[in-house]
Amino acid sequence: MFASRPAVHPVEAPPPTDPVEQPRGVLMKDLPGMPGTPGGLGLRLAQFVFAGIALSVMASTDDFPSVTSFCFLVAAAILQCLWSFSLAIVDIYALLVKRCLRNRRVVCLFAVGDGITAALTFSAACASSGITVLIDNDLDLCSENHCASFESATAMAFLSWFALSPSFLLNFWSMASG
Repeated sequence: MFASRPAVHPVEAPPPTDPVEQPRGVLMKDLPGMPGTPGGLGLRLAQFVFAGIALSVMASTDDFPSVTSFCFLVAAAILQCLWSFSLAIVDIYALLVKRCLRNRRVVCLFAVGDGITAALTFSAACASSGITVLIDNDLDLCSENHCASFESATAMAFLSWFALSPSFLLNFWSMASG
């Protein structure tokens, strides 16, 4: 039961005590798009802008309340605007005071909130696109309805979801790995 042992024992250098001497580099948790980074702020602002455009275009038509999926799109866009705007404010604060947002509870809250709003936004956009296709292609009622507005609002909702997906995936990955 005697195992061979190495003759030379490697000795690690002590870590630098001065923060200026710390090697500069990107940690795995400092990916662009994470909360508290400029990329994360950009994603939040894109989510807010696309959801706001979807909301304003859909609400500008007078016949959207007659279709349930269009009402669902408006409700999901309102929720997306509120969520993205509030997290954009948190990101701006974190960038201004150079504060890290890698707290486990905060990242868990962001991941759950992003997941809920992503699911709602995607399902509302899918439902609205289905009704828009029904009105446009199947029933040929575009002359009586605001098909261009419905299509634009639906496209903006999908773009908002595309901007939300990286935020959700990065937060979920950070929550699962940390």
